[in-house]
Amino acid sequence: MSKKEEPKIDRGHGGHGPLRGVVEKPKNFKNTISKLLLHLKPYTIALILVVIFAAGSALFGIMGPTILGGGITLLYTNVMQMRAGIGSIDFNGLLGVVGKLLAVYVASTVFMFAQGIIITDVAQKISYNFRKIISEKINLMPLSYFDKQTHGEVMSRVTNDVDTISQTLNQSLSQIITSVTTVVGILIMMLRISPSMTLVAILIIPISLSVVMVTVKLSQKYFKKQQEYLGHVNGQVEEVFSGYLVVKAFNYEEKAFETFKGYNDQLYSSAWKSQFISGVLMPLMGFVGNLGYVGVCIFGGVLAIRNSIAVGDITSFIQYIRSFNQPITQIAQISNLLQSTAAAAERVFEFLEEAEEPEETSNPEPIAGIKGSVKFNDVVFGYKEDEIIINNFSASIKAGQKVAIVGPTGAGKTTIVKLLMRFYEIGAGEILIDGINIKDFFRNDLRGLFSMVLQDAWLFSGTIMENIRYGNLDATDEEVIKAAKSANVHHFIKTLPGGYEMLLNEEVSNVSQGQRQLLTIARAILSDPKILILDEATSSVDTRTEILIQRAMANLMKGRTSFIIAHRLSTIIDADLIFVMDKGDIVEQGTHQELIDRKGFYHELYNSQFEPAELA
Repeated sequence: MSKKEEPKIDRGHGGHGPLRGVVEKPKNFKNTISKLLLHLKPYTIALILVVIFAAGSALFGIMGPTILGGGITLLYTNVMQMRAGIGSIDFNGLLGVVGKLLAVYVASTVFMFAQGIIITDVAQKISYNFRKIISEKINLMPLSYFDKQTHGEVMSRVTNDVDTISQTLNQSLSQIITSVTTVVGILIMMLRISPSMTLVAILIIPISLSVVMVTVKLSQKYFKKQQEYLGHVNGQVEEVFSGYLVVKAFNYEEKAFETFKGYNDQLYSSAWKSQFISGVLMPLMGFVGNLGYVGVCIFGGVLAIRNSIAVGDITSFIQYIRSFNQPITQIAQISNLLQSTAAAAERVFEFLEEAEEPEETSNPEPIAGIKGSVKFNDVVFGYKEDEIIINNFSASIKAGQKVAIVGPTGAGKTTIVKLLMRFYEIGAGEILIDGINIKDFFRNDLRGLFSMVLQDAWLFSGTIMENIRYGNLDATDEEVIKAAKSANVHHFIKTLPGGYEMLLNEEVSNVSQGQRQLLTIARAILSDPKILILDEATSSVDTRTEILIQRAMANLMKGRTSFIIAHRLSTIIDADLIFVMDKGDIVEQGTHQELIDRKGFYHELYNSQFEPAELA
């Protein structure tokens, strides 16, 4: 993230106003809005233009009824004069009125169109910048953060929360300006026409606001239930379809349907009530507005009879009173939308203010010439300070050695390699590669020394060629094919429709787990690492595929320092060195035969996996 260009950014949840969803209030509205304004600062001139154009559009629109009222008064006067036989219709005057009306309404439309273009541009740029700095921030976050957050939670910051901010800027900013300008402008115009009629009109405002607040309060609890049960429905559907085979195997369809029906019934009930209650707002507002309209008409008629007001002024006033309630309702709705926007912004800012990985060294060591020897000196680590899981871990591995790390679940095997690649920072001790502390390398350079083949064969949407080339983006097609041959996967690829150009995605069913694993091995071979990490790379595959994977890994490990994390002890019998871990400590180390002969912890692990007849 560019710290000079972008202020650091806190938390909440997106919403869409009081009558469209649950409004979550921010923890600190004022502080969040201040931070949001910092991101709007580069667009100050554009926002000033938006204010001017939005206010101008509203003001020109407000002028229309007054001009029209003047025209009606002129026409009424001409008609009355004609009836008295002392005049005629002033067509030039009426054409002038029409011209003025056309001019102010065209100006209002042009101003509104101009501010719409500007605010849309600003909103999209703000969204772009937020997503950009979030993406940059993700690359700077320690792995420990993602251990505490779900992927969906992080994605929500990038999509839903940023979209909420964008929609508020795009729709509500100009609407706030227009609504406030309209209310003030209409009030001034009504006072200019008749203060006494204005007083009658104003008496209706408290009733209008009461209707809005009561409706919002009633509908809010049902909107909250609607969101809750929508989550239950989506979660239950996802769970059933992801485990559909299990559902069918255990005849769980009827129970699954009953569960879904219960959630769906609750969703229907809460959604119906929320939509019904929110739906009556406009009819109620219309009814209240009509009360004011009737009052003004009666009172205006009395004033007209007394010749205290012109006929055209009454029509102008009636148009103003018709337009008076709508912006008041909009302001009430926007105030709640701002709460939800601030909550969404808080979530974004909170993420951007999370602690990043420690600063890089200012004088990095070069990686050229690194051979791959590794040394752990009294390494101490815990995911939490008060829960140490690696205790004074010490080990020495020569370059090119094949090292296996074994032990029961939770012993700390995978944690060791994560520390080696600086996915986590050690609490004490040091880790050296060729005698150089790993903290003295740039992280990218350090991780460039490694390649990993994991239990879960991760492939992305794209061609097979692109997936293998992920290991070395500059590799030629010939180098990719050579790596595939070394991984014993070339023949299989040639049998696929499209060969190396076949597209892979989650729906591809003719590529097995083992074949996917071979593709990741080809990727690792292409990256040509100094140090290799194999984490349960042969689990969950059939025996024949395991043999292919073992051969491919043998090609991959030639001349490289290799760390093999395995539960199947049969796969690491030929390792140069085996570390046996338990509860964060190395309890034994040696070759397979040495450890078997010692009849210690490793011997017990090995016995638990094989029948006595198979023991070495």
